[in-house]
Amino acid sequence: SVTEGHPDKVCDQIADQILDEILAEDPNARVACECIATTGMVYIVGEITTDCYVDIPKVARTLIAEIGYNSSDLGFDAETCGVLTAIDEQSSDIAQGVNQAYDSEESATGAGDQGMMFGYACNETEDYMPLPISLAHTLTKKLAEVRKKGILDYIRPDGKAQVTVEYLNGAVERVHTVVVSTQHAPEIETSKLREDIFKEVIAPCIPEELLDDETEILINPTGRFVLGGPRADSGLTGRKIIVDTYGGSAPHGGGSFSGKDPTKVDRSASYIARYAAKNVVAAGLATQCMIEIAYAIGVAEPVSIFVDTKGTGKLSDDK
Repeated sequence: SVTEGHPDKVCDQIADQILDEILAEDPNARVACECIATTGMVYIVGEITTDCYVDIPKVARTLIAEIGYNSSDLGFDAETCGVLTAIDEQSSDIAQGVNQAYDSEESATGAGDQGMMFGYACNETEDYMPLPISLAHTLTKKLAEVRKKGILDYIRPDGKAQVTVEYLNGAVERVHTVVVSTQHAPEIETSKLREDIFKEVIAPCIPEELLDDETEILINPTGRFVLGGPRADSGLTGRKIIVDTYGGSAPHGGGSFSGKDPTKVDRSASYIARYAAKNVVAAGLATQCMIEIAYAIGVAEPVSIFVDTKGTGKLSDDK
């Protein structure tokens, strides 16, 4: 998992915030928004068709400040960074297939692209997500919490977490490794940071019964993480698609969610497949469920539907 200040995730959030602002005014807008971030610069590109007006640079700057990049001392400043935009309308060739589906005489919306999407759920956690990605997200949320509440005032916005879970006969056995890396102020000693991160972030987030004397805890393994965010590494929308889904516990069709309106099946089909899989597991029909859907551009109905309960279903997968 990555924190909100990770450069790729900064870009995902900017693209989605622009999408949200547009859909609030024009629910039928077509939005495919991409973002690049690097030292002192944000570049926003894409295809947007809408009747409303949104101040895109202002939206981006407001979000960047909320994330915590509000000072040149952090290497990235919402007020002074450059924001460039290059926006066109949606291609008319694509629009004609989305506006009127190839396989429907009615005004059904056609899929905005071809491709395959996956939804997955399991009974390892209360939210029906795989335990490794669930724990990793909990850690990165906690990093943001201790930073914004001032509990660890030397923490800065960029960070990552990774959790390795050991299974025995398909069931969670123990946590094998926990990795937490966080950007920090230059004056903090590594030993102090590691002590604080374990106490304030890892200990509250990882269930004690899953830790043992052999669990490996890696906190800022390089020893120093002062340079972070877009200054240290360029960011781009769509580079955290495994973070955004199941942490590698299920397949991925390759499409990003961020900055895309619901006609883009990369997003909407992934969401409905997850919804369906979650309800299968929540209803007790299986302990895990993976659903794959595939679409052709301009066609309303899926060209493929595949269900796999990994042999845990009370009914057959076909049923």
